[in-house]
Amino acid sequence: MPNKLLLQVAENKKLEAIATRNRFTRPIVDRYVAGRGVDEAWTATKALNKAGIDVSLDLLGESVHDLEQSKQATKEYQGAIENIRNRAPGSTVSVKLSQLGIMIDPQECANNLKALLNAAATNEATVEVDMEHSSVGRDTLAIFKSILPDHPTTRVAIQANMRQTPEDLLSFTDIKPRIRLVKGAFDETSAAALNSAEEVTEQYKYLARWALEHLPDPAFGTHDDKCIDVIKKRAAELGLGKQDFEFQMLYGVRRKLQDELVREGYRVRVYLPYGTQWYPYLMRRMAEKPANLLLFLRSLIGG
Repeated sequence: MPNKLLLQVAENKKLEAIATRNRFTRPIVDRYVAGRGVDEAWTATKALNKAGIDVSLDLLGESVHDLEQSKQATKEYQGAIENIRNRAPGSTVSVKLSQLGIMIDPQECANNLKALLNAAATNEATVEVDMEHSSVGRDTLAIFKSILPDHPTTRVAIQANMRQTPEDLLSFTDIKPRIRLVKGAFDETSAAALNSAEEVTEQYKYLARWALEHLPDPAFGTHDDKCIDVIKKRAAELGLGKQDFEFQMLYGVRRKLQDELVREGYRVRVYLPYGTQWYPYLMRRMAEKPANLLLFLRSLIGG
């Protein structure tokens, strides 16, 4: 399970200010973040595409404070979408609804998402909706369901650690969704989420098998060898081809494994974050692998 203290640190604005001003954090940030701007993101995308790996572009930034910020984020995403066909066909964009204004005005957030979906349809691109903290999870799912009939290729992230997840997946009756199954990386209460890493892993395996059996083109966001093995085995048992689903991994994490999966014939997509608002994202990566924390703390003190 992610380290809860580090997840709480991810929300600390004072520490965020210190970290983002410190030039010594740059090496560790560069490991997990593709660049400060979209041009750097395209450069990283080109290198991954050359290795046979697709990407999902993620403009960093979470809860906005006013609708003008959400409009600006929408505009930046539209710019990326409009360049996908020429710069990196097959790429997707991953959007956080908190960044599009869901905590301020859910309807305006839905309008922003629809604008991105329309741009994606025009430019032969696909949008993936991230799932965030449970405080916005129900609204995120509701908005996703509302756009699904008109945009059935849109993918939504589903968190295996949430107790509600199996019921949520069964609630899709008319249109089966394309999902990205992840374990979950937010600080949640025990009432909302499973308590132990073992429980989460077992639920992930169960949901992965279920998704392969029941859902179209599922994606599996995992670096866990045990989960990967379960997915491979169940797909083979079902007679699915290696291109009938995909593995998704984080930029900067287990690069050799990504190449290995490509060589084996599987589809691989890397979640590729870029932008200046990297602190909350990076802290969640530290929470998932606290061994990286020492390196980050050393960078904060300049050596």
